[in-house]
Amino acid sequence: MTLQVVSFQQISRILDVTDALGLNREWVEIPLSPEVPGLVRRLQNGKLEIIVDAEQPFEQWLSALPQHIQQVPGA
Repeated sequence: MTLQVVSFQQISRILDVTDALGLNREWVEIPLSPEVPGLVRRLQNGKLEIIVDAEQPFEQWLSALPQHIQQVPGA
């Protein structure tokens, strides 16, 4: 089943991960629209954009998120 919209609860769980990594919430953007594939990238303004994968189960995607963040230069 494909994820249509990222919920507030899912955003809170993502922010728990970024908090644990010491990232400032002001520098994290989480679009409400998931995509295929999900990704983590640095935007031109320096912020970290975290796009949830629409097809991967959320729990599985979330457990891999710290590794994806750590692969982004400057994260």
